[in-house]
Amino acid sequence: MAAFTLMIQGTTSSAGKSLVTAALCRLLSRRGVRVVPFKPQNMSLNSAVTPEGGEIGRAQAVQAQAAGLAPHTDMNPILLKPNTDVGTQVIVNGQPIGNWNAQAYQSFKATLLPVVLAAHARLATRFEIILVEGAGSPAEINLRAGDLANMGFAEAVDCPVILVGDIDRGGIFAHFVGTLELLSPSEQQRVIGFIINKFRGDVALLEPGLRWLEEKTGKPVLGVLPMVTDLSLPEEDGFFGRPSAMVRCPRCASFRGRVVVPRLPRLSNHTDLDPLQGHPGLEVVWVEARQVIPPADLLVLPGSKSVRADLAWLRANGWAEAIQRHLRHGGKVLGLCGGFQMLGLALHDPEGLEGISGSSPGLGLLSMETTITPHKTLGQRTGRLLLGNGVPVAGYEIHMGLSTGPALLRPAVELDGPGGPEGAMAADGCVMGSYLHGLLDQPAALAAVLAWAGLAGEVFDLRAEQEKSLERLADLMEAQMNPDFLAALTAGRPWRRKQDG
Repeated sequence: MAAFTLMIQGTTSSAGKSLVTAALCRLLSRRGVRVVPFKPQNMSLNSAVTPEGGEIGRAQAVQAQAAGLAPHTDMNPILLKPNTDVGTQVIVNGQPIGNWNAQAYQSFKATLLPVVLAAHARLATRFEIILVEGAGSPAEINLRAGDLANMGFAEAVDCPVILVGDIDRGGIFAHFVGTLELLSPSEQQRVIGFIINKFRGDVALLEPGLRWLEEKTGKPVLGVLPMVTDLSLPEEDGFFGRPSAMVRCPRCASFRGRVVVPRLPRLSNHTDLDPLQGHPGLEVVWVEARQVIPPADLLVLPGSKSVRADLAWLRANGWAEAIQRHLRHGGKVLGLCGGFQMLGLALHDPEGLEGISGSSPGLGLLSMETTITPHKTLGQRTGRLLLGNGVPVAGYEIHMGLSTGPALLRPAVELDGPGGPEGAMAADGCVMGSYLHGLLDQPAALAAVLAWAGLAGEVFDLRAEQEKSLERLADLMEAQMNPDFLAALTAGRPWRRKQDG
């Protein structure tokens, strides 16, 4: 029997598609259903590496965790990683195939529908239910031709669709009605109902609007989900909409340490900082352009999709001087992936793979140079952090570039297997860099890095907190969604209201 497919689309970006999909994955999984997440095309600089060495969107990796699965490239066959305002790296079945400008990709993407359908078909042979996350809005008129991400996919596999809207932004009824109005008749028929997300207050006050919406569209509201602000889950689309100041753990009233991070224009894999942001003894301050760089115990340079361009941004905003001042006062500096490359003596991009070709001087804190190369290093890694007693680390590498120089003779990490020594530590022990994403995810590794920065404190387990958040989301789904709809979905069958037949 073929898998039942349901698609979750949104009226806007950040409407809640990723979280709804993750919540349904966890709910169905704990009901004993073999469920799998799927996103035909994702655009995100926040990615993950699968066990087979492919790259997918971070949201699909979290959804896989919710479903009790290891991530796989079939869950997100097309991933776009923007490297300029008009260009992107295109990743197909987990592997990069090149850089394209927006116009060229629009012409090229029509050839990718068979790739997407093949991935979906492979999942359909192994699972009972496929929960598909859309991208952006299905009503983007300029992107409708050759659509892979929303209704184009839904039409191709003939699946029902739920529309999710963010009521906290205002205009929720206009979003729903306007989105439907811009769809074709066959696409309108695919929409089986609405989910209202991020509601604050008494649902009874919303009832007149719900009745109006159902009468206007003939489609039911399947659930009203409350605003939840303290989930320990990675953000994908919503990160750059956050206030730029400090991110504080809601469970703690006092803080013993401060971590400062530049919000790079081309920041990638910001989830590397999630263990710091969730830690109850820390405040994390993200600093944007032209903002004052405050004193800190630890400065972290995160990953970047265009390292030379973001390094120029750092210099223009006073970070080179601030880092030197921070080190003179006894602070520590940690560079992750692209941030690690910035710490060296020079950065070379002879082929212009991340922007304009050329070379740039690095921050000069580690005696190494990096050359950006076409080959992309992808893989999950385990090993030991060479701080303290050599605590275990586990993460993944996603980078284009080869670093060489004497700084690498003082590695930060010893990887298992053929990986060997990785990263670098300055001779004075105040600067450390690593290509390993997820370096801080293991509780013991996080504690060791914080102790290195003079911030010894309680243990924080990010994975355990993520599991609590997924269970909480599933509980909300169970309590707030139409029970007949959930029963039909659990059974893997289409659902219609009784009055709809």
